[in-house]
Amino acid sequence: MCLPPQKGQSDGMNEMNSNGSVKQLRRTKDGRIVGGVCSGVGDYLGVDPNILRVALAVATLFGGFGVGVYAVAWLLVPEEGSQTSIVQDLISKNKDNPTVQDIKTRSQEAWAKATHSQSSYSAPGSYTPPARPTDDDTAV
Repeated sequence: MCLPPQKGQSDGMNEMNSNGSVKQLRRTKDGRIVGGVCSGVGDYLGVDPNILRVALAVATLFGGFGVGVYAVAWLLVPEEGSQTSIVQDLISKNKDNPTVQDIKTRSQEAWAKATHSQSSYSAPGSYTPPARPTDDDTAV
């Protein structure tokens, strides 16, 4: 038997605030140091943003992974007070640009070519020996 969520409990994907509105992941303006990513994620998850900052700094020291995660989040998570992210704004603003259309067409063609030729793909540097001649090939 499945009971409805009680006040203050999660009903799966939607998190409810105390005022009854749905909690959304946003880059916040309060507590922002660079782009508001850590403060926004910390607010959404209920975690201290400084813990997230330290985790990203450690990830940056070990391979630079933290910088990439932060950059992707900064591009994809909308800012507080906005409904769209930076990437969504750029795409909607430039969707009729001929250069963007050309890039879209070429990437679709490349994807189609890559997916159709995967079965016959051999890794670069791999060696396939020539076929050995059979007795039938040597008989004259």
